[in-house]
Amino acid sequence: MAEKNIVLVTGGNTGIGYEAVKALYASPDAHVLLMGSRSLDKAHAAIKTLQSEVTESKSELVPIQIDIEDDASIDKLNKEIESKYGRLDALVNNAGGTYDAVMRENPTPAGIREAFDHSYSLNVTSTHVLTNTLVPLILKSSGPRIMFVTSGMSSLDACSGGSSISPAHKAGLPSIPAGWPKPPVLSQIAYRSSKTGLNMLMLEWQRFLKEDGVKVFCISPGFLATNLGGMGPEKLRQMGAGDPSLGGILIRDVVEGMRDADAGKVVNAAGVQAW
Repeated sequence: MAEKNIVLVTGGNTGIGYEAVKALYASPDAHVLLMGSRSLDKAHAAIKTLQSEVTESKSELVPIQIDIEDDASIDKLNKEIESKYGRLDALVNNAGGTYDAVMRENPTPAGIREAFDHSYSLNVTSTHVLTNTLVPLILKSSGPRIMFVTSGMSSLDACSGGSSISPAHKAGLPSIPAGWPKPPVLSQIAYRSSKTGLNMLMLEWQRFLKEDGVKVFCISPGFLATNLGGMGPEKLRQMGAGDPSLGGILIRDVVEGMRDADAGKVVNAAGVQAW
């Protein structure tokens, strides 16, 4: 019997991370699914819910504590995976957040710094630190993959009005009148910028690990109805957002090798996202 793939999904207890774990759990392929969460209690609760939704599986669900902004938590996670499994086959860097509301509420230099600093700390720096820590375990896999969950809002092409611009992007890029101060807009500038930085991070990891046979991707799940940004799923559905399960299915497909031809790129459900 083939060994089960060891898969870590950070931020796996909620949103697209939860849907990714769920899609993998429902897959006919066998995995050990490490549901990463800052709170073990929340991971246990999420697993209970998931098992009520998917009643049969070849896979195992394992709650595991990880706060990617806490180096001690990262070190503990690394040691736990090493001692229990000795390798990591797939790392899904899903944990992330948006903090643009901070500077909309406090449009001072302090508010701007807080929004940008936290966005980059979580979405870029901490993701890089976690990946850097776990690479030795990833290199012990016979089919290693690393994924970074990015966003359609990271696309320079789309945000500059290029051919890949979508209705969701148009809604997020309203015309802004001349004069100062500018009216408040939902630009998500800190989030967008950090996710564009994440795309570059992926390219660097692809370059670093190419000769090691590691397949590295960015995954752009699409405009989905999650709690990201604090607007709430229902409001986002009214704006045309899709079901979060679509993001989970996409991540499952990448984990299970169905998108290997697109390694080193930003993949979405339609193919490859324009940059």
